[in-house]
Amino acid sequence: MSNATPPGWYPDVNVPGAERWWDGTAWTGHTRSSAVTQPMALQPQSAPRGPGVPARGSGRTTRAVAVTVAALAVVAAAVTGFAVLGADGGGTAPRSAPSGTAPPPAPTETGGPAAPSPGDGDPRVLTDQLNGVTLRVPEGWEKPENTLDDASTMRTAGSYTCPGDSGSYCHRGTVTVRTASGDLTSMEELAREDVGTAAEAAYGENAVGDPAHGGIRSHQVLASESVSVAGRTGHLVRWRVTTGKGPGGFVQSLVFPSAVGSETPVIVRFAFDAGRDELPLSLMDTITGGIRPLGDGTTNGGVGSTVGPSRYPAS
Repeated sequence: MSNATPPGWYPDVNVPGAERWWDGTAWTGHTRSSAVTQPMALQPQSAPRGPGVPARGSGRTTRAVAVTVAALAVVAAAVTGFAVLGADGGGTAPRSAPSGTAPPPAPTETGGPAAPSPGDGDPRVLTDQLNGVTLRVPEGWEKPENTLDDASTMRTAGSYTCPGDSGSYCHRGTVTVRTASGDLTSMEELAREDVGTAAEAAYGENAVGDPAHGGIRSHQVLASESVSVAGRTGHLVRWRVTTGKGPGGFVQSLVFPSAVGSETPVIVRFAFDAGRDELPLSLMDTITGGIRPLGDGTTNGGVGSTVGPSRYPAS
């Protein structure tokens, strides 16, 4: 039996009355309030008495019920104490941890957020459990099982040799979901800051420092505006990127508050190669309009949801 503790919400020993998300390997930056459920006291019930019928619970029966109730109260108190304080009394054991699994270590203030792997459910839906959202997977796209940065990812199926580096392979279109980091809380400021990082990740140097597209030569801001995403007000910034080799592309950073936990901002990054008929900018709008809170089944997790025609020039 595995000793790994499965992902889930567990008590945060550093913040009384709060729970923190354990992603299976490390504590994340997501927290939520927890309601401590107290065990219900057992109340003995008595049946109506008829003439000449002795009261129930008298004599040995009454003593047996009292002993049973007292024993159950002791057990309930012990279980509650274990859940709150942990097996060693230090408060580090997760509540309701599965049998045979090791408890996760206590969360620390330096623990950063980490995105979970994409779900293995509906292939048409990309599920991000940590950030509490689902995205529609366009036709002809795939959900890779593993990525370099462990972000929830969907991308165009098939790869090609990057124009600036014969030893690297690129994808025509990529969308990733990740948790925002840093001290910024403004959705607009986060989007403006992140779009440059998104551009470098897609069209700058690759993981080993090679310019997969010949490097970024310039960029043009196509949009910077507020947008409603999954019932929350966010902000998007979209660039047109010119590269040293190849057609360049379009990148977008979309930022909005998470619908779960402490509402830590969620960043959805888009990267589309330019000059591709199958990757119009309106597809970015469609994917954005299809983002749904986790558990919202009104459109099957965002499948089929669309927005109006794109306001931006064709790619």
